[in-house]
Amino acid sequence: MKAAVITYPGSNCDRDLAVAFRDAGAEVVSVWHKETELPAGVDVVGVPGGFSFGDYLRCGAIAARSPISAALAQHAERGGYVLGICNGFQVLTETGLLPGALMRNSRLKYICRQVKLRVETSDSAFTSEYAKGAEITVPIAHHDGNYTADLETLVRLAAEERIAFSYLDNPNGAMENIAGVLSANRRVLGMMPHPERAMEDAVGSSDGRALFSSLLGKMALA
Repeated sequence: MKAAVITYPGSNCDRDLAVAFRDAGAEVVSVWHKETELPAGVDVVGVPGGFSFGDYLRCGAIAARSPISAALAQHAERGGYVLGICNGFQVLTETGLLPGALMRNSRLKYICRQVKLRVETSDSAFTSEYAKGAEITVPIAHHDGNYTADLETLVRLAAEERIAFSYLDNPNGAMENIAGVLSANRRVLGMMPHPERAMEDAVGSSDGRALFSSLLGKMALA
């Protein structure tokens, strides 16, 4: 399986994400934001955390208009897998690949700590190795993680079981405690917590490992 990790100016979790994909068994290629095409044979694209373009305008807004983001959208439209984490989640909402928006944390402060999440569905390539309802520990590190959407979108996400993860102790004011959402075809996941930073017990948690092994296992069977 081949994974591509995009780097925008200001990305700072691209190496972490590449290591997580590689540890799960993927061949990993790095892609600079000025590229206009993804490498041939890419199965999943990772959009990492950080502060793309300094978070000017809105978080992820400029990155969503970089040349590579058009290729990212085309990959998703073809049914390719996409994983956006933290700033990557913000980029995915700005490209329209996922609904909603990420707003300032409710207390207007940057938060960096471990949080407890509940797995809300095991019916996705990203969560199939988790039990629905399982509680996991994954770190967050963001200033704009307050997931916001209109009522119609929130109802649809719940009805279609597209809320992938929710916070047990909502740290940022996110509507319905939402920490991560899936696209309609369930092949695009955006989440604010950092599973790539929860790969080893030595760093506080290995609960993120199942996300990457779930994804790589599903792609191998496809």
